[in-house]
Amino acid sequence: MIRKLKVYCSECFDPYFNLAVEQYLLETVEDGCCILYLWQNQNTVVIGRNQNAWKECRTTLLEKEGGHLARRLSGGGAVFHDLGNLNFTFLVPTMDYDLDRQLEVIITACRSLKIHAKRSGRNDILSDGKKFSGNAFYQNGSRSYHHGTLMVDSDMNRLGRYLTPSRAKLQAKGVDSVRSRVVNLRQLRPNVTIPLLTRQMIEAFEQVYGLHAEIMTLDDMDCAAIKKLYLRNRSWEWNYGRQLPFTFSCDEQFEWGNMQLQLQVENGIVRTAQVYSDAMDWQSAPELEKALIGCRFTLPDLQSAVQSCRSIVGTDISQMLARQNI
Repeated sequence: MIRKLKVYCSECFDPYFNLAVEQYLLETVEDGCCILYLWQNQNTVVIGRNQNAWKECRTTLLEKEGGHLARRLSGGGAVFHDLGNLNFTFLVPTMDYDLDRQLEVIITACRSLKIHAKRSGRNDILSDGKKFSGNAFYQNGSRSYHHGTLMVDSDMNRLGRYLTPSRAKLQAKGVDSVRSRVVNLRQLRPNVTIPLLTRQMIEAFEQVYGLHAEIMTLDDMDCAAIKKLYLRNRSWEWNYGRQLPFTFSCDEQFEWGNMQLQLQVENGIVRTAQVYSDAMDWQSAPELEKALIGCRFTLPDLQSAVQSCRSIVGTDISQMLARQNI
């Protein structure tokens, strides 16, 4: 039974730090307590626990434009976070986990802003048939969380720009994102702001649970434990290196002939490479295969590998890879 409420509002926009705080709060939430964590990430694509980053996101473009790719513990699809989006997390002992009650907090907050909201079959929250809040869930033994997004004034152009899958033929065993029609709350109520929604979420939290919420600060937390999680969250191995196996292929016709690449990628590394070509230079295909095996599956690393080859083929293949929007 919930006997205590706590609220923590992050003042940091770093996704790796915010996700570290989320996990720390999950691991330390007291019995009989529910924590509402409100946070924002700047220019970030967050993928689900089992998703393939390259299938869900234009990773090279995102990083080139100063964005971040982050992986969360929960399942579900890829989402875009910017400062027009408010994220929420309910963290509780598993025995007190109550999805209906937690969703009611969000619906109550929207109702106070005169926004009609209802839960959909996928545990999303809609208004007039359009989604403004997606939800995902995670359980770690005796502790659980439910988190999601509240789109207030998100940049829809960036959302579509980064979440458009690569044109390359990726065949992965991960989970595809579900594409949905979405809406910003400011389109429904122009006066809605992040600070206003934050206040309404806290008030609704107290109203639905019938308790007064204690405000938490970073001083209440173990910063050393959070830093350890932060370093893991920002590592290449966590975000890219733990991918399920997948294949990548692309081909193009050049003046000197046709070239097709087929790569088998495991844990973010090219394990096998097959190159097919009708070029007169019979050495170029095996040379490319040798250069690509063991390479990280990132555009700069792939380009560096093929450009190490002795002929003009390497330059042309580097340019072909750039056109795949990896």
